[in-house]
Amino acid sequence: MTRLSIQTLQGLPIIHGGDDLCVLIADAMTRAKVSLSDGDIVVVAQKIVSLAEGRLVRLDDVLPSARALELAAETEKDPRIVELILTESVDIVRTKPGVIIARHRLGIVGANAGIDQSNIDHVDGECALLLPENPDQSARNLREALAGQTGLRIGVIISDSMNRPWRLGSVGIAIGSAGLDVLDDRRGHTDLFGRELKVTISNRADAIAAAAVLLMGETTDRTPVAIVSGLAGENSEQKAADSIRPEPDDMFL
Repeated sequence: MTRLSIQTLQGLPIIHGGDDLCVLIADAMTRAKVSLSDGDIVVVAQKIVSLAEGRLVRLDDVLPSARALELAAETEKDPRIVELILTESVDIVRTKPGVIIARHRLGIVGANAGIDQSNIDHVDGECALLLPENPDQSARNLREALAGQTGLRIGVIISDSMNRPWRLGSVGIAIGSAGLDVLDDRRGHTDLFGRELKVTISNRADAIAAAAVLLMGETTDRTPVAIVSGLAGENSEQKAADSIRPEPDDMFL
C-alpha cells in the first residue's frame, strides 16, 4: 500500500522583506513539534517567498507609461497595476474589461503576470506583490538551507495558484522547484498491454503543489507552508521552469 501525507505548518509570523524563511520555518517546526524526514517535500507559498525577497511594491511609487494608461482604459484596471504587469511581462496575450492575460518573463502565462494584492498589508499605502525574480533559485536556496540544518535529503516547491484554459477555478502549481523530479516522462514506455506511450508526461511538481494548496488555503488560513511525506526521495536537477511549454507548441496562443 502506498500512502501520501500532507501536514500544514502552523505558527509562522507575518513575513517582511529580508526575513530568513529557513530560520522562520525551522522555528515554527520546533514550536509545533514537527520534524522533517528524509525524502520529504516542503511546499512554500509564493507569497511569503516574494515578501521575504522584497518584491512588495508601493503603488504610489509606480509611474504609469502611456502604454499602461491606454491598456488600463481598455481593461478598466488601475494604471499603476498595468504598468507593473507590462514591466514584469514579455507579451500581453489577451485582454478584455477586467482581465489581462500576460506571458511573464519567467514564461508563465496567466492573469496579471502573477501580480497580487490580496493578503498583504496596505497600511502604508496601496501595494502589489510581484512574483520572485527566480523562483527556482529561491527553491534551491531554501532547500540548501534546510538540508544544511537537518542533514536530510529533501525537496522544496514554491507554489502559486493559477487558472487554466477551459476550466473554472484555480489550482496550485509549482513555479519553483528543487530536489525532485518535476516531470515524469513516460514516452517510449509501454502500457499494460504493451502499447508504446507517445505523449505521456506527468507533471509531478504541479500535482504535489495542487495537493498541498488544498490544505494550505488561499485566504485567512495563515498556513503558507506544508510538508509532503510518502513520495520517493530524489536528488533531481530538474526545475519548475522545465515544465513551461515551449511557445511554438502552445496551441492556446
